[in-house]
Amino acid sequence: MSLFDLKAERQSHPVDMIEFVADTNDWTFERSADDEISMSVEGKWADYHVSFSWMETFETLHLSCAFNLKVPDARLNEVIKLIAHINGEILMGHFDVWPRADTVIFRQSLLLSGGVEPTGRQVEVLLSSALDACEAYFQAFQFVVWSGMDCESAVGAVMFETVGEA
Repeated sequence: MSLFDLKAERQSHPVDMIEFVADTNDWTFERSADDEISMSVEGKWADYHVSFSWMETFETLHLSCAFNLKVPDARLNEVIKLIAHINGEILMGHFDVWPRADTVIFRQSLLLSGGVEPTGRQVEVLLSSALDACEAYFQAFQFVVWSGMDCESAVGAVMFETVGEA
């Protein structure tokens, strides 16, 4: 018997909680399947396409957050360097290049093994941490893709602290 053979009964489907939180917050969403829900969220720098998927085999709720920024082949290596740099800085989740669309995505998972049910607060924190990461680094990705900056210059341009008010 493997550890994956030990299954606990769930009181509800984990995606149901996401739908509840989205409905409660008046977020527009689409439930395309029992195990998947997606929504668009307006950010400061871009509109983010968020998808939550329930992965039964691993008892994991997976979040992916994409933004509309197609990576041309000529800039792919520098974007990969930027992703490696950023991923070394963030605590939860990671950025990746989605090869099917040549676009950048942020991914994170919530482990719910043993029949654990997600809470509304966990769903909100999962989504807000993904959006915070995307908002913090979106411009760095733009600088690398469209301005031809190297990854260190791009991160330096977006990760500075302001003091006082203008």
